[in-house]
Amino acid sequence: MSTIRITKQFSFETGHALYGYDGKCKNVHGHSYKLSVTVIGNPITDKTNVKYGMVIDFGDLKKIVKSEIVDRFDHATVFNKNTPHIELAKELEKRDHNVILVEYQPTSENMVVDFSEKIKSRLPNHIKLHSLKLQETESSFAEWYASDQEPQE
Repeated sequence: MSTIRITKQFSFETGHALYGYDGKCKNVHGHSYKLSVTVIGNPITDKTNVKYGMVIDFGDLKKIVKSEIVDRFDHATVFNKNTPHIELAKELEKRDHNVILVEYQPTSENMVVDFSEKIKSRLPNHIKLHSLKLQETESSFAEWYASDQEPQE
């Protein structure tokens, strides 16, 4: 039985600001993010299953990622709730803006870790999250690999 990796790509627009940062990203700004989600598993061998030959239906993976990531983060602004940005967030929320408050500095690195946890919690038991690639700009991205997360001995 072959082990196969399946990848689906997603796009969404999200704003953020990095509190305490010493560069331009301390200002509220946005990105056209591209997220590549790769899962790994064995194709279904039961010929009576409507998903015979698939590791996971691309549509099923899409539903998971859309509900956990894309629908939540698209056209939202992300702030670390443990910073003075909380005041700006409250003001934006009063004006009916979509604001997401997180426990971390909203860098691509931290966002990709957050996304990995959200996606893993929704995958069927026989499918594992292999990797994520979160592209922030045309030339900058963060990657998460399951194999890198295993404890080092």
